[in-house]
Amino acid sequence: MRLSTVILPIHRWSEGQKIWRRAEDLGFHAAYTYDHLSWRSFRDEPWFGSVPTLTAAATATERIRLGTLVTSPNFRHPVTLAKELITLDDVSGGRLTLGIGAGGTGYDATAMGQEAWSPKERADRLGEFLPLLDELLTNDATTRGGAYYSAVEARNVPGCVQSPRVPFYVAATGPRGLRLAAEFGQGWVTYGDPKGPADVPVEQAPGVVAQQIAKLTAACEARGRDAGELEKVLLQGSTAEKPLESVDAFVDWAGTYRELGITELVVHWPVPDSIFANDLSVFERIATEGLAQLG
Repeated sequence: MRLSTVILPIHRWSEGQKIWRRAEDLGFHAAYTYDHLSWRSFRDEPWFGSVPTLTAAATATERIRLGTLVTSPNFRHPVTLAKELITLDDVSGGRLTLGIGAGGTGYDATAMGQEAWSPKERADRLGEFLPLLDELLTNDATTRGGAYYSAVEARNVPGCVQSPRVPFYVAATGPRGLRLAAEFGQGWVTYGDPKGPADVPVEQAPGVVAQQIAKLTAACEARGRDAGELEKVLLQGSTAEKPLESVDAFVDWAGTYRELGITELVVHWPVPDSIFANDLSVFERIATEGLAQLG
Protein backbone atom coordinates (compact mmCIF):
# COMPACT_ATOMS: atom_id res chain seq x y z
CA MET A 1 0.00 0.00 0.00
CA ARG A 2 1.16 3.52 -0.86
CA LEU A 3 0.37 6.81 0.85
CA SER A 4 -0.12 10.03 -1.11
CA THR A 5 -1.49 13.49 -0.42
CA VAL A 6 -3.68 16.16 -2.00
CA ILE A 7 -2.36 19.71 -1.81
CA LEU A 8 -5.09 22.21 -2.62
CA PRO A 9 -3.99 24.92 -5.11
CA ILE A 10 -4.69 27.71 -2.64
CA HIS A 11 -1.19 28.98 -1.85
CA ARG A 12 0.82 31.70 -3.54
CA TRP A 13 3.84 29.93 -4.94
CA SER A 14 6.28 31.59 -2.53
CA GLU A 15 4.58 29.48 0.17
CA GLY A 16 3.16 26.67 -1.93
CA GLN A 17 6.52 25.44 -3.15
CA LYS A 18 7.55 24.75 0.45
CA ILE A 19 4.57 22.44 0.91
CA TRP A 20 5.24 20.45 -2.28
CA ARG A 21 8.90 20.04 -1.29
CA ARG A 22 7.87 19.01 2.21
CA ALA A 23 5.53 16.37 0.76
CA GLU A 24 8.50 14.89 -1.09
CA ASP A 25 10.71 15.05 2.01
CA LEU A 26 8.06 13.22 4.05
CA GLY A 27 8.15 10.33 1.59
CA PHE A 28 4.67 10.54 0.06
CA HIS A 29 4.34 8.42 -3.06
CA ALA A 30 2.48 11.17 -4.94
CA ALA A 31 1.13 14.66 -4.43
CA TYR A 32 -2.05 15.52 -6.30
CA THR A 33 -4.12 18.66 -6.63
CA TYR A 34 -7.73 19.34 -7.52
CA ASP A 35 -8.49 20.43 -11.09
CA HIS A 36 -11.27 22.97 -10.49
CA LEU A 37 -11.88 26.61 -11.34
CA SER A 38 -13.08 27.07 -7.77
CA TRP A 39 -14.30 24.66 -5.13
CA ARG A 40 -16.92 24.64 -2.38
CA SER A 41 -16.03 26.74 0.68
CA PHE A 42 -12.89 27.99 -1.08
CA ARG A 43 -14.86 29.68 -3.87
CA ASP A 44 -14.13 33.22 -2.72
CA GLU A 45 -10.65 32.40 -1.47
CA PRO A 46 -7.36 32.08 -3.39
CA TRP A 47 -7.48 29.18 -5.88
CA PHE A 48 -4.90 28.66 -8.62
CA GLY A 49 -4.87 26.59 -11.81
CA SER A 50 -3.89 22.94 -11.51
CA VAL A 51 -1.63 22.56 -14.54
CA PRO A 52 0.56 25.62 -13.80
CA THR A 53 0.70 24.54 -10.15
CA LEU A 54 1.81 21.03 -11.08
CA THR A 55 4.35 22.39 -13.54
CA ALA A 56 5.84 24.56 -10.83
CA ALA A 57 5.79 21.61 -8.43
CA ALA A 58 7.63 19.51 -11.01
CA THR A 59 10.48 22.02 -11.06
CA ALA A 60 10.55 22.23 -7.26
CA THR A 61 10.74 18.45 -6.66
CA GLU A 62 12.74 15.51 -7.98
CA ARG A 63 11.13 12.19 -7.04
CA ILE A 64 7.51 12.47 -5.96
CA ARG A 65 4.82 11.66 -8.51
CA LEU A 66 2.44 14.48 -9.38
CA GLY A 67 -1.11 14.54 -10.69
CA THR A 68 -4.67 15.76 -10.87
CA LEU A 69 -7.37 14.31 -8.65
CA VAL A 70 -9.38 14.73 -10.73
CA THR A 71 -9.69 16.41 -14.12
CA SER A 72 -13.10 16.37 -15.84
CA PRO A 73 -14.78 17.51 -19.07
CA ASN A 74 -16.58 20.31 -17.19
CA PHE A 75 -14.17 22.89 -18.59
CA ARG A 76 -11.55 20.81 -20.42
CA HIS A 77 -11.19 19.70 -24.06
CA PRO A 78 -9.08 16.65 -24.96
CA VAL A 79 -7.05 18.46 -27.66
CA THR A 80 -5.82 21.28 -25.44
CA LEU A 81 -5.51 19.06 -22.37
CA ALA A 82 -3.32 16.57 -24.25
CA LYS A 83 -0.87 19.33 -25.18
CA GLU A 84 -0.66 20.45 -21.56
CA LEU A 85 -0.18 16.87 -20.34
CA ILE A 86 2.71 16.02 -22.67
CA THR A 87 4.38 19.26 -21.60
CA LEU A 88 3.87 18.53 -17.90
CA ASP A 89 5.06 14.93 -18.32
CA ASP A 90 8.22 16.28 -19.97
CA VAL A 91 8.87 18.94 -17.32
CA SER A 92 8.38 16.38 -14.53
CA GLY A 93 10.60 13.77 -16.16
CA GLY A 94 7.76 11.27 -16.47
CA ARG A 95 6.25 11.67 -12.99
CA LEU A 96 2.71 12.64 -14.05
CA THR A 97 -0.50 10.74 -13.31
CA LEU A 98 -3.81 11.95 -14.71
CA GLY A 99 -6.73 11.42 -12.38
CA ILE A 100 -9.87 11.90 -14.48
CA GLY A 101 -13.62 11.56 -14.00
CA ALA A 102 -16.97 12.72 -15.31
CA GLY A 103 -17.15 15.80 -13.08
CA GLY A 104 -20.07 17.00 -11.00
CA THR A 105 -22.51 19.84 -10.47
CA GLY A 106 -20.19 22.24 -8.65
CA TYR A 107 -19.10 25.69 -9.77
CA ASP A 108 -17.13 24.31 -12.71
CA ALA A 109 -20.30 22.94 -14.24
CA THR A 110 -21.68 26.36 -15.18
CA ALA A 111 -18.67 28.70 -15.12
CA MET A 112 -18.38 28.71 -18.91
CA GLY A 113 -22.04 29.61 -19.40
CA GLN A 114 -23.49 26.17 -19.97
CA GLU A 115 -26.33 24.54 -18.07
CA ALA A 116 -25.17 21.92 -15.59
CA TRP A 117 -25.16 18.53 -17.28
CA SER A 118 -27.19 15.62 -15.95
CA PRO A 119 -25.36 12.46 -14.77
CA LYS A 120 -26.18 10.85 -18.13
CA GLU A 121 -24.81 13.84 -20.04
CA ARG A 122 -21.63 13.81 -17.97
CA ALA A 123 -21.20 10.10 -18.65
CA ASP A 124 -21.82 10.64 -22.37
CA ARG A 125 -19.10 13.27 -22.52
CA LEU A 126 -16.57 11.27 -20.55
CA GLY A 127 -17.30 8.36 -22.86
CA GLU A 128 -15.99 10.46 -25.76
CA PHE A 129 -13.41 12.47 -23.85
CA LEU A 130 -11.37 9.55 -22.51
CA PRO A 131 -10.94 7.55 -25.75
CA LEU A 132 -9.99 10.70 -27.67
CA LEU A 133 -7.50 11.75 -25.00
CA ASP A 134 -5.98 8.26 -25.08
CA GLU A 135 -5.57 8.53 -28.84
CA LEU A 136 -4.10 12.04 -28.68
CA LEU A 137 -1.49 10.99 -26.13
CA THR A 138 -0.39 7.88 -28.01
CA ASN A 139 -0.21 9.24 -31.58
CA ASP A 140 1.77 12.00 -33.28
CA ALA A 141 -1.33 13.11 -35.20
CA THR A 142 -5.00 12.49 -34.46
CA THR A 143 -8.20 13.03 -36.41
CA ARG A 144 -11.41 11.86 -34.81
CA GLY A 145 -14.98 13.13 -34.90
CA GLY A 146 -17.50 13.00 -32.12
CA ALA A 147 -20.78 14.44 -30.92
CA TYR A 148 -19.00 16.47 -28.21
CA TYR A 149 -15.26 16.37 -28.90
CA SER A 150 -13.32 16.22 -32.15
CA ALA A 151 -9.73 16.50 -33.29
CA VAL A 152 -8.53 17.40 -36.79
CA GLU A 153 -4.87 16.66 -37.50
CA ALA A 154 -4.05 17.48 -33.88
CA ARG A 155 -0.29 17.10 -33.37
CA ASN A 156 1.33 15.91 -30.16
CA VAL A 157 5.01 15.56 -30.90
CA PRO A 158 7.16 14.29 -29.19
CA GLY A 159 4.46 12.66 -27.08
CA CYS A 160 4.68 11.58 -23.46
CA VAL A 161 7.87 10.68 -21.62
CA GLN A 162 6.03 7.71 -20.12
CA SER A 163 5.16 4.92 -22.53
CA PRO A 164 2.71 4.53 -24.10
CA ARG A 165 1.31 7.63 -22.29
CA VAL A 166 0.74 9.10 -18.85
CA PRO A 167 -1.25 6.74 -16.59
CA PHE A 168 -5.00 7.34 -16.35
CA TYR A 169 -6.57 6.93 -12.90
CA VAL A 170 -10.30 6.89 -13.62
CA ALA A 171 -12.66 8.08 -10.88
CA ALA A 172 -15.85 6.09 -11.28
CA THR A 173 -18.64 4.40 -9.34
CA GLY A 174 -21.31 3.96 -12.04
CA PRO A 175 -21.37 1.22 -14.68
CA ARG A 176 -20.26 3.35 -17.62
CA GLY A 177 -17.38 4.92 -15.73
CA LEU A 178 -16.25 1.55 -14.44
CA ARG A 179 -16.22 0.19 -17.99
CA LEU A 180 -13.99 3.10 -19.00
CA ALA A 181 -11.69 2.37 -16.05
CA ALA A 182 -11.48 -1.26 -17.14
CA GLU A 183 -10.66 -0.29 -20.73
CA PHE A 184 -8.37 2.72 -20.33
CA GLY A 185 -7.30 2.92 -16.69
CA GLN A 186 -4.04 2.09 -15.05
CA GLY A 187 -5.77 3.00 -11.80
CA TRP A 188 -9.24 3.54 -10.36
CA VAL A 189 -10.25 6.23 -7.86
CA THR A 190 -13.04 6.31 -5.31
CA TYR A 191 -13.82 8.76 -2.53
CA GLY A 192 -16.12 6.31 -0.78
CA ASP A 193 -19.83 6.94 -0.77
CA PRO A 194 -20.85 9.09 -3.76
CA LYS A 195 -23.79 10.66 -1.93
CA GLY A 196 -22.05 12.39 0.94
CA PRO A 197 -20.52 11.86 4.40
CA ALA A 198 -23.83 12.23 6.23
CA ASP A 199 -25.52 9.43 4.32
CA VAL A 200 -23.47 6.42 5.46
CA PRO A 201 -22.51 5.63 9.06
CA VAL A 202 -18.76 5.30 9.64
CA GLU A 203 -18.97 1.58 10.23
CA GLN A 204 -20.70 1.05 6.89
CA ALA A 205 -18.25 3.11 4.80
CA PRO A 206 -15.85 0.23 4.07
CA GLY A 207 -18.76 -1.86 2.83
CA VAL A 208 -19.58 0.79 0.24
CA VAL A 209 -16.02 0.67 -1.10
CA ALA A 210 -16.05 -3.14 -1.08
CA GLN A 211 -19.16 -3.09 -3.27
CA GLN A 212 -17.50 -0.62 -5.63
CA ILE A 213 -14.42 -2.83 -5.93
CA ALA A 214 -16.64 -5.81 -6.70
CA LYS A 215 -18.28 -3.85 -9.52
CA LEU A 216 -14.89 -2.76 -10.83
CA THR A 217 -13.75 -6.39 -10.81
CA ALA A 218 -16.83 -7.42 -12.75
CA ALA A 219 -16.22 -4.65 -15.31
CA CYS A 220 -12.63 -5.81 -15.74
CA GLU A 221 -13.71 -9.42 -16.15
CA ALA A 222 -16.21 -8.41 -18.82
CA ARG A 223 -13.35 -6.66 -20.59
CA GLY A 224 -11.11 -9.72 -20.26
CA ARG A 225 -8.78 -7.89 -17.92
CA ASP A 226 -7.39 -8.74 -14.50
CA ALA A 227 -8.59 -6.15 -11.99
CA GLY A 228 -5.31 -6.65 -10.17
CA GLU A 229 -3.61 -4.67 -12.94
CA LEU A 230 -5.29 -1.47 -11.73
CA GLU A 231 -4.14 0.60 -8.80
CA LYS A 232 -7.10 1.11 -6.46
CA VAL A 233 -7.01 4.58 -4.95
CA LEU A 234 -9.09 5.87 -2.03
CA LEU A 235 -9.32 9.63 -1.56
CA GLN A 236 -9.93 10.49 2.09
CA GLY A 237 -12.21 13.30 3.17
CA SER A 238 -15.65 12.60 1.70
CA THR A 239 -16.90 10.25 4.41
CA ALA A 240 -17.46 10.70 8.14
CA GLU A 241 -14.30 8.69 8.89
CA LYS A 242 -11.55 10.66 10.66
CA PRO A 243 -8.27 8.85 10.02
CA LEU A 244 -6.09 11.93 10.53
CA GLU A 245 -7.05 12.51 14.16
CA SER A 246 -4.21 10.30 15.37
CA VAL A 247 -1.63 7.81 14.13
CA ASP A 248 -3.66 4.98 15.67
CA ALA A 249 -6.81 6.12 13.90
CA PHE A 250 -4.93 6.20 10.61
CA VAL A 251 -3.47 2.73 11.12
CA ASP A 252 -6.92 1.27 11.83
CA TRP A 253 -8.38 3.02 8.78
CA ALA A 254 -5.53 2.07 6.46
CA GLY A 255 -5.58 -1.54 7.62
CA THR A 256 -9.30 -1.83 6.92
CA TYR A 257 -8.96 -0.60 3.36
CA ARG A 258 -5.81 -2.58 2.67
CA GLU A 259 -7.78 -5.71 3.49
CA LEU A 260 -10.40 -4.64 0.93
CA GLY A 261 -7.78 -4.28 -1.80
CA ILE A 262 -7.06 -0.54 -1.81
CA THR A 263 -3.46 -0.03 -2.97
CA GLU A 264 -3.07 3.74 -2.53
CA LEU A 265 -4.50 6.04 0.12
CA VAL A 266 -4.65 9.79 -0.51
CA VAL A 267 -4.99 12.17 2.45
CA HIS A 268 -5.54 15.93 2.39
CA TRP A 269 -2.73 18.21 3.41
CA PRO A 270 -4.04 20.15 6.44
CA VAL A 271 -5.66 23.53 5.75
CA PRO A 272 -6.42 25.63 8.86
CA ASP A 273 -9.97 26.91 9.36
CA SER A 274 -11.44 24.52 6.81
CA ILE A 275 -12.91 21.03 6.58
CA PHE A 276 -9.29 19.84 6.28
CA ALA A 277 -8.11 21.49 9.51
CA ASN A 278 -6.05 18.63 10.91
CA ASP A 279 -3.02 18.89 13.16
CA LEU A 280 0.08 19.23 10.96
CA SER A 281 2.39 17.49 13.42
CA VAL A 282 0.06 14.47 13.59
CA PHE A 283 -0.24 14.52 9.80
CA GLU A 284 3.54 14.42 9.41
CA ARG A 285 3.82 11.53 11.86
CA ILE A 286 1.20 9.67 9.84
CA ALA A 287 3.21 10.32 6.69
CA THR A 288 6.43 8.96 8.15
CA GLU A 289 5.17 6.27 10.54
CA GLY A 290 1.64 5.28 9.57
CA LEU A 291 2.10 2.61 6.93
CA ALA A 292 5.08 1.11 8.76
CA GLN A 293 2.78 0.31 11.68
CA LEU A 294 0.52 -1.80 9.48
CA GLY A 295 3.12 -4.54 9.58
